[in-house]
Amino acid sequence: MLLVCRFTVLEPDVAAFTARTNRALELLIARPGCQRGLLSQSLDEPERWVLTVEFDSVVSYRRALSPFEVREHVIPLLSEALVDEPAAYEPVLVASDGAVTRQVSLLAHDAGTVRLGEASGPSTTPR
Repeated sequence: MLLVCRFTVLEPDVAAFTARTNRALELLIARPGCQRGLLSQSLDEPERWVLTVEFDSVVSYRRALSPFEVREHVIPLLSEALVDEPAAYEPVLVASDGAVTRQVSLLAHDAGTVRLGEASGPSTTPR
């Protein structure tokens, strides 16, 4: 599972932002199932930043966010991310050691066509 959070950080706030993100990454990578995290700055727009964190699975991701100290430091930081796009992704193709492998999706086959609340079908009984 890949967490991708984009931020806009103005120059005067960079030191505080990177310090907070450093602490968030320390807490996350200490959790089981967290593979690695990166904070990257855009070369084209220096005020744009992206935080990416890789987890073994959705379960690892959710468990990593559970401890109090993580909720205290990481969740407030993540809540400041830009909200114009989703933040959680699952890998589809993984390239390593000279080979590309296709990952099995956790999404249901009809995930793109069934909306929230429709999975069980229409209700036929009156309320």
